Order: sequence, then C-alpha cells, then structure tokens
Amino acid sequence: MTLQVTVWNENVHEREEPSVADRYPDGIHGAVADALSDRGFDTRTATLQDPEHGLTDAVLSETDVLVWWSHCANDEVDDAVAERVVDAVHEGMGFVPLHSGKNSKPFKRLMGTTCNIKYRHGGETERVWVADHGHPIVDGLPESFEIPETEMYGEPYDIPEPDRTVLISWFEGGEVFRSGVCYRRGRGRIFAFRPGHEEYPILYQDEVQQVIANAVEWAAPTEGSDAVWGEVEPANRDD
Repeated sequence: MTLQVTVWNENVHEREEPSVADRYPDGIHGAVADALSDRGFDTRTATLQDPEHGLTDAVLSETDVLVWWSHCANDEVDDAVAERVVDAVHEGMGFVPLHSGKNSKPFKRLMGTTCNIKYRHGGETERVWVADHGHPIVDGLPESFEIPETEMYGEPYDIPEPDRTVLISWFEGGEVFRSGVCYRRGRGRIFAFRPGHEEYPILYQDEVQQVIANAVEWAAPTEGSDAVWGEVEPANRDD
C-alpha cells in the first residue's frame, strides 16, 4: 500500500525573502513533497496559512507520516492544532521534524524538554556520519556525506536520551551534533533530522532526500495490537 505523506511547512521565509523564494520556488514543502513523490510516496502539502494550518482531523486521519519544516513561526502554530498532531502521533502517525522543526510545538511537547541547542550562521561545511549502520534510515547511504554550506547546530542538545542515534554531524568550526535521532511515543515513531536550513539548497541534495525518504518508510504506522484503557475486569476469572 502506498504511504500517505503530508509535508507541512510554515511557508514564511519563501513569502518574505526573495532569495529563499528563488531557491525554493514551490516552497520548502514543495521541494520535499516532490522528492518523496519521485520516490513513490503519495504526498500532499499543508502550510501555516491554510485554515487550521492544513492539519484538520480529516487530513491527519489520512496521513501515515507527517514531515514538518518550521523555523521563525513556531509560536504561531495554534495550540489546538499542535495537540492534534501530538495525539495523532500517540495513535500511530509517524512524525519527521526537519531542521528547526525541533523547536516546533508538537516536537517539544512530545519530548517534554526545551530542545535548545547552540547555533551559528555562516555557511560552514557539515559532515554527516552514520552512527548506526544497521538502521533502515541509513539504507543506501555512504559511511558519511558532506553538506557544503549550512547553519551550525552544536551540542548540548536538550532532548531526552534518544532510542537510537542514527546520524552524528561534525562542523568545520569543531562542534558536533546528534543530527538524526529516533523516538517512540505511544504507537508513533519520530525521527528528528537536523539538515534543511532555508539559506542553502540542502533539501535538493540526494543524500538528504534519501534520509527523509528512509525515515518516512521507518516511521510509517505498524499494525500492532489493540490497547484497552481504563477500568477493566480481571483477566483471570472462575465464572
């Protein structure tokens, strides 16, 4: 069955900064959705400006994996919509926040921490190293790959201990960062992926697109088992 992917983007930089609009003429959401569509996924897009940010109950019920890009407008996301996303993850929807999506309301609520980092602008080279060679998110990747220019993210990274740390980045300024980390919350799988700064064409890079596609496959809902909540009768009864 073809996975249904919703790519969400706040769509602010593209509307306000000509250089970003030139780089991503169909928006960051368009670039990511096109890359996933080319790899066989059924994609739709949604943005901050859509009614209910494009993330209605109906949309989320039809979404296997939500890919989320945000940066300067994280606080503008309605709390009710953020909670709707969190609930959908708990119920089994996959969630893949990209770059500053780590500061999104859904991710911070799912983590229960500030998700703070150190950072630096300036177009440094990043080398992304595979830290977990057996993980499906790194299928088809080399041992490491280079992003020629990007914004630096550095440790410490205020997140809970990941279930798996799949990717680690090194920057030419000397910092390192856990750039690909996995979690499970309820029935849902989460993969937070660092690359994707809007000032550079990072989201067109083959290796970056491969990681996102692999993450979508990995984060897709699994059948699992039905859960029973609340007060129940004893499982073992004589009558």
